[in-house]
Amino acid sequence: MADLSRDRWKALITLMPSVVLIAVFVYGFIGDTIYISLTDWGRGAALALDPQINYIGFENYTELFTGFIDGRFRQDMVNAMFYSVLLLAGAIGLGLFIAVLLDRKPAGEAVLRTIFLYPMALSFIVSGTIWRWLLAPQGGVNVLPTYFGFDRLQFTWLTSKQTVLQFNWQNLLPLLLCIMAAVLVLSGFGCLRSRPRRAAWFMGCGALLGLFVAVAGSSLPQALFMEETHGFNLATTGIIIATVWQYSGYTMALYLAGLHGISQDLADAAQLDGASQFAYYRHVAIPMLRPITISAIIILSHISLKMFDLIFAMTGPDNGATGHPALLMYLTTFRANDFAKGAAIAVVLFLLAAMFIIPYLVSSYRRKRRGY
Repeated sequence: MADLSRDRWKALITLMPSVVLIAVFVYGFIGDTIYISLTDWGRGAALALDPQINYIGFENYTELFTGFIDGRFRQDMVNAMFYSVLLLAGAIGLGLFIAVLLDRKPAGEAVLRTIFLYPMALSFIVSGTIWRWLLAPQGGVNVLPTYFGFDRLQFTWLTSKQTVLQFNWQNLLPLLLCIMAAVLVLSGFGCLRSRPRRAAWFMGCGALLGLFVAVAGSSLPQALFMEETHGFNLATTGIIIATVWQYSGYTMALYLAGLHGISQDLADAAQLDGASQFAYYRHVAIPMLRPITISAIIILSHISLKMFDLIFAMTGPDNGATGHPALLMYLTTFRANDFAKGAAIAVVLFLLAAMFIIPYLVSSYRRKRRGY
């Protein structure tokens, strides 16, 4: 017992400097950012030696989501949503497709694997500059058809003003509440047999939330938001292509490692049962890659919420059509010197990232405690 207690003290002393540094320079700064977001730092002489900072509560957040002059933030949030969804669909789908092809051991597999993984070795500034040249309206891929006798393409990859999939910002909150209600109800059905009490709680909360939206949904948006329209701006297409190109090799490496980790006996058994190659991947291999898919979704979602350097290199900071909350946070904080509102944008991004990270960490911790 004495040796065990001594080992614990040694471990505590060894870890204490790291714990203190993380507490101060990570969680301490997060807390300070949250406090700054609740003040008016930046409305007066922000860079004065002794600035006057007053506590104003959630006023900065209210202005970001409802204020007239902060419409760019709301469009940037919509852009971030499309960036995240299309990055996940493109990078995961393309990475899985390439991994399956390489898993078949084609000729030159090692060279192909290196080529597909190479984009991850480039910095985002370098790849952003390259893609900016490739997608230039007067050159790049737009002039490729001219080499085959066709007319030059007219698509403005990074400067288009055309918007599709438009929706009314007023309807966003009821839509999110409906999605939350549906997720709660489906979660309840999912654990109905194993945990009936938890299932009843989930379905009850989902039903109450759905009832609230049905009763108050028609008047809720008008009370909170001004009527404005946002959507998917086609100028973001080029950025999405560049991001998928850079991260598909990463997801390919994840899936390829997972496929190589599957026992060959399973493939042999599936073949003996008469399963084709497609059936083997569809019903055996790909379902076994579910943990890798979840990890890839968490990592890519987190990355998509922090996109800055690639957008900065491709379109610059002042192209509102391709904006992102991370880029707007930089402009608001260090160009406009509105530190409080910039901190509020940072807190919004932090909460969005936490929505993906925390459930993943909790589920991983529970699996470890259960021993699998």
